[in-house]
Amino acid sequence: MHCLDCRIQGTKHTAVAVCHDCGAAACAEHVRVTVNEVHGRSMLSAPYQPSARTVRCATCATARAA
Repeated sequence: MHCLDCRIQGTKHTAVAVCHDCGAAACAEHVRVTVNEVHGRSMLSAPYQPSARTVRCATCATARAA
């Protein structure tokens, strides 16, 4: 699979991820990864805070930041 943004620009790079929002393939240059802290609590244990990643293409990441 190849990066959609690279294809539009006339180049060809292998995709490393798929955008969470639009489903477009993205290469290492066009992918944006954000880390979100997820807070949870079990009835019998202490609160926990695992990290969760969200992968977006450059277009969707820019739109989300606006």
